[in-house]
Amino acid sequence: MTDLEMNWVLSTPALLGVAAGAIALLLVLIMKFKVHAFLSLIIVSLLTAVGTGIPTARLMATLLDGFGGTLASVALLVGLGAMLGRMLETSGGAKVLTDALITRFGEKRAPLALAVASLMLGFPIFFDAGLVVMLPIIFAVARRLGGSFLGYALPSAIAFSVMHIFVPPHPGPVAATGLLGADVGLVLIFGLIVALPTWYFVGYLFGRYVGRKYDIPVPSILSGSTGNFAEFESTPKVGTVLTLLLLPIGLIFLNTGLNMAASADLVSLDSTWVQILRTLGETPVALLITVLLGMILLGWKKRKSANLVEAVVDSALGPVSSVILITGAGGMFGGVLRASGIGNAIAESLDAVGLPVIIAGFVIAAVVRIAQGSATVALTTSAALLQPVVMGNASFNPVELAAIVLALAAGSVFAGHVNDSGFWLVSRFFGMDTKTTLKTWTVGQALVGVIGFAIALAIYIVAGLF
Repeated sequence: MTDLEMNWVLSTPALLGVAAGAIALLLVLIMKFKVHAFLSLIIVSLLTAVGTGIPTARLMATLLDGFGGTLASVALLVGLGAMLGRMLETSGGAKVLTDALITRFGEKRAPLALAVASLMLGFPIFFDAGLVVMLPIIFAVARRLGGSFLGYALPSAIAFSVMHIFVPPHPGPVAATGLLGADVGLVLIFGLIVALPTWYFVGYLFGRYVGRKYDIPVPSILSGSTGNFAEFESTPKVGTVLTLLLLPIGLIFLNTGLNMAASADLVSLDSTWVQILRTLGETPVALLITVLLGMILLGWKKRKSANLVEAVVDSALGPVSSVILITGAGGMFGGVLRASGIGNAIAESLDAVGLPVIIAGFVIAAVVRIAQGSATVALTTSAALLQPVVMGNASFNPVELAAIVLALAAGSVFAGHVNDSGFWLVSRFFGMDTKTTLKTWTVGQALVGVIGFAIALAIYIVAGLF
């Protein structure tokens, strides 16, 4: 019996009511009664599983699947990224790169420089991995120049977000492209046309606004509080720091590039050399290689003792353990909502309304995203539902197909909130409480969805004229 088969017990309105009640209860527990987010998410996940009719025999398995599935993708990235960030900060590498950035771009343009770097890094690297790699640099710039941390961090976070959701070779747009028979090259080109203006309006302009409105101090999560590691400082060269930042990006890009080459029949995924290079480019492996290289370049090569190097990397794990657990619990909550069948129930109901394809796709993706949290699930669900309509209509030209894919992508990122593990990743790494994260990150993601859809719709309309 599959998850979907076992959970189609309640009607769509009932499922929607349970989901809305669960989200409201979660917010009340965290914001009013100050119950720790980790405990609140577990409590609400358990109650939601019971309320949506998940059988007792499958209850714990459903909870643990959501928790473990999220940890499988997040824990290694956060842990290895935190180790790299700790070494860069403790060695003085983050300060060295910060000084170089400020010298080259000036203090006023430093946040813009960070965001542009994030846009470039966001092309091959996933949102969470890219953010973790960039955080020590963002922290260092914010400490150096002062002001609200949000003014520096939000533009970079939005940069990674728009690249992740709109631009191949990221998995969401690639999956939707395949399901709808669109051309991946056109989705890539028009994805950039959608992503860059969307980032400017949301990441840059909205980021500056919230930076002025909310005075968030620079978090100390990567600084650690255990031990004095002044002996580890060595003031590495800018080239060394850039090597450690760009190496995982290059390796990950190698992986995604080979995947795209294989889809174009340029290489075979069965080739041994391709399999080896793809393995090296898997995000956890790429970060592991980089951490080991960082231990060599920043530690052992600088004649630091093995005990000191081990103590520095170990000190990174304590502060991020809370981030990892809360993010996993957020994944548990989202997993329960997905297993309840609410996403498919709502999507199929909306599919029957009869809106124009591109508008229906956006609405379906947005509602499924709000209901169950995962952008990738929202994107693939809406693409699968529209597939018969799109594939059965030969009148769509290639640009219109690409615009439909991007409209679905815009809907799938809309208003990420407490049932999205990424929400908790941003909340904890940025040192924001739940209420402030809703006012900044959730609103920002809603704006990304609306502006991205508006641009995709404009592309669709113009393409239909020719």
